Amino acid sequence: MFSKRAKPPGDYGEIRAVLGEGTSFSGTLQFEGTVRLDGQFEGDISGNDLLLIGETATVRADIRVGSLVIGGRVEGNIVARKRVDILPTAQVSGTIKTSSLVVCDGAVLNGSCEMRRDEGKVVRLSPKREDEALENR
Repeated sequence: MFSKRAKPPGDYGEIRAVLGEGTSFSGTLQFEGTVRLDGQFEGDISGNDLLLIGETATVRADIRVGSLVIGGRVEGNIVARKRVDILPTAQVSGTIKTSSLVVCDGAVLNGSCEMRRDEGKVVRLSPKREDEALENR
């Protein structure tokens, strides 16, 4: 679990899979729902939902997820569509691309960040013609 000092805010719902402390895995992880890593992982990670990386985790991976909370060590490229939270116990090296980034006091972040907001459709409004304005009265 996260320590009292590094506990992330909020309830993340049901955790569907866990790679426990003392466990190591190398390969590709694809997931739906919330997944938690507390062991060692090397490879590629992709999913549309939340990935929790605990304090005891060491991850070397390219990560593409919906949201990410980091409490341990991560090395690699990160793309999170919604949000990345880097907790006080985290050590992150690599590139982060996300629309929302929170780095807590005490966290170590070495790399680069690129933040973009989701771009919606642009609607251009043209001025009403005088005759249309008169009809609408």
